[in-house]
This record gives sequence, structure tokens and C-alpha cells, in this order.
Amino acid sequence: MKLITATDAYIARLVFFPLVGTLVIAAMLLVLDKMLRLFDFVAAEGGPVSVVWRMLANLIPEYLSLGIPIGLLLGILLAFRKLAMSSELDVFRAVGLSYTRLLRVPYMFAVALMLVNLALVGYIQPKARYAYEELGFELRSGALGASIKVGEFTQLGDRMTMRIEQSRDGGRELFGIFVRAEAKSGTSLSVSAEQGKFLATDDPNVIILRLTRGTLIHNAPGYETPRVLTFSNHDLPIDLPKIESFRRRGGGKDREYTIPELVRIGADARIPEQQRNQTRANFHFRMVEVVMMMLMPLLALALAIPPKRSTSALGVFLSIVMIVTYHKINEYGEDVGALGLVDPIIALWLPFSLFAALIGWMYYQVAFVPGGQPIGTLEKLFAKSGTAIRGLFSFGRKRSFQE
Repeated sequence: MKLITATDAYIARLVFFPLVGTLVIAAMLLVLDKMLRLFDFVAAEGGPVSVVWRMLANLIPEYLSLGIPIGLLLGILLAFRKLAMSSELDVFRAVGLSYTRLLRVPYMFAVALMLVNLALVGYIQPKARYAYEELGFELRSGALGASIKVGEFTQLGDRMTMRIEQSRDGGRELFGIFVRAEAKSGTSLSVSAEQGKFLATDDPNVIILRLTRGTLIHNAPGYETPRVLTFSNHDLPIDLPKIESFRRRGGGKDREYTIPELVRIGADARIPEQQRNQTRANFHFRMVEVVMMMLMPLLALALAIPPKRSTSALGVFLSIVMIVTYHKINEYGEDVGALGLVDPIIALWLPFSLFAALIGWMYYQVAFVPGGQPIGTLEKLFAKSGTAIRGLFSFGRKRSFQE
């Protein structure tokens, strides 16, 4: 007996393209929304544009983990909806293929994507999230080479201010330069120059600003009058500000721990109870989000089949509402469990059990009850509402025509 029949291959083809399309669209929408905010953030910090792409790359695992369940659900739902609308589903049923048998290929997709999602949320996403936070820290601290903005006063360290009028060649050539530096002893140095450029030194904490054609004013508490020097070339050493090292991964943020690390912290009695509650809640949140994917084929099939002689798409809309609502309930359960108000197992697995029971009942109505429609009442209300709205608009058109 063949494991994959021609029918299975046909269903796989129907599921694959909507699944991939939905996943790509969902991920791209999330990326585009975040991209605009990252561009604003990087521009405000004066960092290089390339860091935006690095930060977005570290967010892709998180967005994929959100998009995979929705892509799986809609891929299966749209495939079976197409079969139902074209009466092919009735043909499969007539030749003896049950709904459970037809779900063989969708469950292959579900198991494969569940393992991918487990790898994402359990291992890849925590480390990518830490790398994202590290890039943001380095950008704010200036470790990524924050640029000197033209026409604005820029702080270089605690006691040096610089302003330039013009920049060329990617910041290599500077024009209209003003620099003021102050020492703790009260000594001050003010320099203006027509042109300048930065040069590296053997010391990574010091750079040289080579100035051309300018004036230097040196003042100190013991000077009666400031000393003025006109120069053609002058090298001004600049001490780079010390950059603090970024915190270690985790650092109290549960999203940056891998699943084995969450298990270890949650089981360690030496760790404060509040932190253990947080890690346990985050662990169970990740697990229910992954295991929930095994329910998606059943939910998709239950909502994919519209009533006879109907083209209602209520099931598609309801599927998105259900999965988003359940995700929000899980987030609330994680918060409650992290606070220690309810045990994380109860806060997260009880809603999962109720959600699974609801989906099981819906699938039973479709697969084993003749003419069963789990959302039949909603379909009728939806149809009546649509008829009433259409009648309202048609009444308005008739009245305007008579007038």
C-alpha cells in the first residue's frame, strides 16, 4: 500500500501554495511595520543604515513563529474549502475516503511545521532576540559608529562638542569644522577649521582629527588672556567614550532563554520564586503555542465546509478570530502565571484543553453527524444579516428611482 497516493499529492498541492503565500504575506507585513520604526530609530541615533537589515534579520524567527500557525490553518482551510465548493469533497466521500483519511497530508504538514516552530521558539528565537537587543544597545551607545550630523552639535564623549557644516565622501572629508573641548581642570580648547578628516591610531580608544587651515583658542584658569594660534595643519586627538559591555543573554528576560534553560531555571529551588514563576510561565506558553498546531487541521476542516448551496466565507473569518483570540488568552495566562496568581500549568493548559475540546466537537459535527454544521447557527445569522443589509440598500435605490 502506497503511503502517498495521487489523492494525497493533489491535496498536498492545494495546501502548499496557500500555506506558503499566507506565511510570506504575514511575515512581510510584520517586517514592513517594524522596518519603518527601525529606520526612525536608527536615524535618530545616527547609526548606519546597514544595522536596520541586521536587526530585521534577527526578528524574522519571531515573526515566522507567529506566521506559521496562521499559514498552516489558512492553507488547509482554503484547500478544503476549494474541494467543498467544487464538489470534489463529495466525490472523495462517495468513494469511501473519510475526513480523517483526507487529513493525512495536512497532518504531515502540521507535524513538520510544528517541529520547525519548536526549533524556532525553543532555540533560534531566544538567541536572535538577544542579538537584536545587543544591536540596539550598541546603536544607542555609539559602538556601531554613530555618525556626526551635519549642522548639529554632536557630543564626542563627556567634554567635547563638535559641529560641521558639510560632509563629503561618506563622512571622510569634513568642512566648516568647530570643536570645543573642556578639561576637568578648567582648561578649554576651541578650534575652527576649514577642512578636516578622521584618522585611526594604534590605540583603539583614540582617534585623530586632522584639521586644515584654522584657528585654535586655548584658555586656562592661569591665563590672563586666551592664547590664539593660526595653523595650516593641526592634529587633535579625541578620546572615544568608553562603551559598556552588553549584559549576558537572559539577564532576567525570559524570552532570551532556550527551552532547556527555562526548564533548568524553573526547577532550581535556589532561584527566587518570582523568577521561577516567570520562567515556568514562559516555558508553558511556548509549549502550548507549539502543541496547538496539532489542532489546526481539525479546526481548518471544521470551518472550511460551508452549508450546501452556499458560498459563505464566514469560516475563514472565524478561523482567524479564533486563533488570534486564543493567542491573546495564552498571553494573558502567561502574565497571570508569571505573577504567581495561578499555577502556569493551570493558566495555560486549561484554556488549551477547552480550546481542544471545542475543536474536537466541531470536527465531530462535520465528520460524524449527518449534515452537521458546527457554525450552522452563525451561518444562518450571517446570511440573514446579509439579506437585511442588501434589502436596505435595494430599498434606498428603489425609493430614489421613484422620486
